[in-house]
Amino acid sequence: MPASSGGAGAAPHLGALDALIIGGGPGGLTAAIYLARFRRRVQVLDAGSGRCGWIPRSHNMPGYPDGIPGPELLLRMRTQAEIYGAGFAHGMVDKLIREDGPDGALFTATDARGGSWRARMVILATGVRDREPELPDLFDAIRRGLVRHCPICDAWEARGSRIAVLGRGRHAALEALFLRDYTDSVTILTMGHPAGLDGELAQAVAESGIMVEERPIGTVKVEGDRIAAFALCREPGGEPEHVSFDTLYSALGSEPRTGLAKSLGAELEEDGRVLTRDHCRTSIPGLYAIGDITPGLNQIACAMSDATKAATHIHNCLRPHPGTAQTGTL
Repeated sequence: MPASSGGAGAAPHLGALDALIIGGGPGGLTAAIYLARFRRRVQVLDAGSGRCGWIPRSHNMPGYPDGIPGPELLLRMRTQAEIYGAGFAHGMVDKLIREDGPDGALFTATDARGGSWRARMVILATGVRDREPELPDLFDAIRRGLVRHCPICDAWEARGSRIAVLGRGRHAALEALFLRDYTDSVTILTMGHPAGLDGELAQAVAESGIMVEERPIGTVKVEGDRIAAFALCREPGGEPEHVSFDTLYSALGSEPRTGLAKSLGAELEEDGRVLTRDHCRTSIPGLYAIGDITPGLNQIACAMSDATKAATHIHNCLRPHPGTAQTGTL
């Protein structure tokens, strides 16, 4: 638990944190840095399963011209937050409740091991869970850059290579078209399902020279520095055709980790992400959501931006002075 005592005024809930951050990715860690520097009592709860830890090297982070591995970025950010007094605990929060009292609302979070934390404000930075392809040694393939999830992040590193996009429908087609700007060789692998493309989108895929392979994939394996996919023929007993790629992009989508928000009755968007308003506030007073669980780009920079807004708003809301500015321009 951090040693800082809580800024301008004493907390009405003795022993309670000013803010609890659930999720220790770049968004959650940015919020921790800001809140700790605001002299707030803040704790980060992290299960250690975030996507940033799988990134072999991020080249989109400003200030790192040679890129930085995801685990190193997380370590640097955690160290920075700890310098200013932020607390950290490992755990998966499985229950979050909010109770109103005479001194205001109070959140209580618990994990499966019996840990319990109370806080006046909560930031959800729980991210999303990718729908992963079934590949041998998946983590190693991702670490080596053979399996990728975000062309916005790393299409530059895949330029000129033979790329396969695993998925179907609109999402896979748009990802393939995006990648077509970086290479002449893009193939959509639908894993035996219909491609699900029609109209202008199907025409755009065809005119761009993107191949669509609807045959089921019999086996997939990593060979050296490339992905080799063996696509089975449609005819029973037919010989499989061997097709190889340098990089596989998974366009199977993702699922936002919004269980805690749902349990409190927070409003959600149609795609299941948490609905937020100004300062990243949810429909539940005192509950904030940042990063990939909210609508928008799944980008580290976006999560960090959300975190600065939420953390500054929390700090200003907890200040006892009336008329406090909410924009960060104090």
